[in-house]
Amino acid sequence: MSAEPLDQQALGGWLEANVAGFLPPFELTKFPSGQSNPTYRITAASGDYVLRRKPFGKLLASAHAVDREYRLLSALHPLGFPVPRPLALCSEADVIGAIFYVMELARGRPYANGALPEFDPATRRAMYDQLIDTLADLHVIDPNAAELGDFGRQGNYFERQVARWTRQYRDSETDYLPEMERLISFLPQTLPEQSRTSIVHGDYRIDNVMFDGDGTLTAVLDWELATLGDPVADFSYLAMQWVMPADGGAALGGLDLAALGIPSLHEIVERYSEQSGVTIGANLNWYFAYNLFRLAGIVQGIKKRLIDGTASHSNAADIAAKVPTLAKAAWSFAQKA
Repeated sequence: MSAEPLDQQALGGWLEANVAGFLPPFELTKFPSGQSNPTYRITAASGDYVLRRKPFGKLLASAHAVDREYRLLSALHPLGFPVPRPLALCSEADVIGAIFYVMELARGRPYANGALPEFDPATRRAMYDQLIDTLADLHVIDPNAAELGDFGRQGNYFERQVARWTRQYRDSETDYLPEMERLISFLPQTLPEQSRTSIVHGDYRIDNVMFDGDGTLTAVLDWELATLGDPVADFSYLAMQWVMPADGGAALGGLDLAALGIPSLHEIVERYSEQSGVTIGANLNWYFAYNLFRLAGIVQGIKKRLIDGTASHSNAADIAAKVPTLAKAAWSFAQKA
């Protein structure tokens, strides 16, 4: 259970009143992952559900917007896009101490290791093809047709994102990192033109999707950073895993991809471009620098929450220690760009 216990009696009453068909009794178990928004499994007489809530305590402005996540799931699920079915949103913090939403428990499981050691090469290839195709499917959805035309500001995406993550980093800064200072100067001066406006996930990697036992992609999770923006930002964030050193996580750099059955960086660029209609330029280094800068800002926020005592992830300390490494890697790609 969490070190931040929820009022299960109040929660149970709310669930019975707001989730169709919900029947007690129920048990609540906190997932060890869920770095930003604590996530729980609800095991009830009527079945299994998932609850995501804002963290308790003081939060950065615009962060942890679970109500935005709920709105997005509510827009994408009817379109047949693979997301868990949203069931109910509680926008009143006084029920359990933070706003939260409840969704169905998606079939399958995420796989943290991008090498997918549990599968054979042919299945790995099929899983990565689905990963690429699903991202392309997201990017061809018309935000206006999905009633998400106001889900984010249109245009100047990278300019706004660099400014946002600079502010987030400054708001949670704990140490002086020269590479971050150089990036804060470099990125605004070298912004690429926006390719088009799409719904972007913001944290699309193999460990944020679920597959069932035969390798079929069943759900895309963790939409906290989703907005309207440039699809190249999403694709390059995923593609970055091909150039980051493999360490047992999503990164693939240095692995024998052909032997594993995993497509090469060139192959995923080709496949994504064909499926989405978005042209990916030859020089991805600026986008890698931007994505690593953004990731450093996110992880710096985790480090600040760890210091403040509000970090959610069981592995928060190890993750927080990666800020200097991310900053150095980002600056290395910026120099190549």
